[in-house]
Amino acid sequence: MSWTWGYGTNGFTDHPLPAALDVLQHHGYGAVALTLGHPHLDPFAADWRAQTQALAADLRRRGLRVVVETGARYLLDPLRKHRPTLVDREAGSRMAFLRRAVEIAAVLDADCVSLWSGVVPDDVSVDQARVLLEERLLELTAFAADASVTLALEPEPGMLVETVADALALRARLGHPANLGLTVDLGHCVVVEPAGVVGALRAAGGLLRNVQADDMLPAAHEHLPFGEGELDLDAALSTLREIDYAGVIAVELPRHAHAAPELARASMAALVAAAERTATAGAAGGGDSAGGGPRASAESSAARISSAPGAGPAGAVGGGDSAGGGPRASAESSAARISSAPGPAAPPAHPWTTRAIEQIRTDATRAPRLFASAGREVGRDPLSAEPFAPTADDAARAAIIATLADSGADPAVAVALYRRGDDAERRGVLRGLDALAAPAAAWREAGLELVVDALRANDTRLVAAALGTFAAEHLDDHAWRHGVLKCVFLGIPLSVVSGLEVRADDELAAMAERFAAERRAAGRPVPDDLLLLRARERA
Repeated sequence: MSWTWGYGTNGFTDHPLPAALDVLQHHGYGAVALTLGHPHLDPFAADWRAQTQALAADLRRRGLRVVVETGARYLLDPLRKHRPTLVDREAGSRMAFLRRAVEIAAVLDADCVSLWSGVVPDDVSVDQARVLLEERLLELTAFAADASVTLALEPEPGMLVETVADALALRARLGHPANLGLTVDLGHCVVVEPAGVVGALRAAGGLLRNVQADDMLPAAHEHLPFGEGELDLDAALSTLREIDYAGVIAVELPRHAHAAPELARASMAALVAAAERTATAGAAGGGDSAGGGPRASAESSAARISSAPGAGPAGAVGGGDSAGGGPRASAESSAARISSAPGPAAPPAHPWTTRAIEQIRTDATRAPRLFASAGREVGRDPLSAEPFAPTADDAARAAIIATLADSGADPAVAVALYRRGDDAERRGVLRGLDALAAPAAAWREAGLELVVDALRANDTRLVAAALGTFAAEHLDDHAWRHGVLKCVFLGIPLSVVSGLEVRADDELAAMAERFAAERRAAGRPVPDDLLLLRARERA
């Protein structure tokens, strides 16, 4: 399994936190979902930082992963459960709480901070609630990004964001923040998800950062022990294997603290049994546990980062694969394809690039910060003497993009890196597209959007990077021909254009002839590359 079993402390409210952790370790859990507030960690205590640092040390000693949960019932208002929320008119205390949760998560090195939207109050319309939620989430994602913390939005029955589709639509309206992922409660899927638990998990896909596990009946939002509701746990775990989920799966039974030790034991037994059944079924059916799933497919994509020197290993995307045949093993071969520019054989990947890939495979929300720091970490030297050759930071950023694609990330992450990046970062995204051997449809469409955008620019290095293997294989004839002529117009040698020998045609030659005639009529010299295009067709 690539994930880690955990248990929520909101189901251990009769135990001091150290005792709860002792019980969880006794039953074999490797993670804890920590609900801030009474009785375990008061986020507003005067010594909250010292308490958090002590807990961080204890968790490291125990070897436990941690997710920070923010669903304490009466933490902010002793009379109103969960209030105020992010959709209340006045939400200052909720915002202060969530900012403190981010600070605590940073100290604990938590996988994420899980949060939800809230039930729309009577004095707020749905449209007003959406505006309030979006404004506040934008503020929180920026605050969390500064702390290198991931947020995971949880759809909740009865709340403004009730389903995975609601969460994805909200994330899109926010501009696809790289550090905003999703929490999915398996029990909630029984109650509100139209496509059930399988459809919900597949829709969340690479954005899934946290999983809560419990059973439920369709008619009630009530967390139940496994077997007491209608959750298909086997289907849920099979789907998590399918999407290569590598986070925490934490049992959430907040109303069962009276029987916490026994339920921790029984829950672990149910989870392990279901995992064994699904692993056996996957192996028998040729699924990813037998080498045919998403991890195995990463190898073929990883082999394309660069045929130019110095490319980094997009192939190190396989989290737990250490048996020699998984994506990590293909890291060395992944230096095969940033561009078709000639040059010496690619040297081994820079150590920083290898570490960056490992980090992104574990947590894709780290990509923006790593992307921005690549030039400082690996340098910006050209990787060959060829004109417009990829640079060292191009190679590192290309490896990051390829890793995101291979691990199932939303291509909107790459679009955001391009749109918000400087010229070097934009080139890195374009070089990364060249590493994708068979991009998924969404990545292909996003990549074409970015290539077309780059070809509108007058930055010669950006235009040169845009005409790599991705453009050669996917750009339509009209746009590709105009890109080739733009190279001539900007003085970019046609040696940078991938696939020129294959794609040059009569129409390109005719366009070159018209361009040459215009230059002559204006009394201007005709670039040699224009003559080359015409001669190629005559030959």
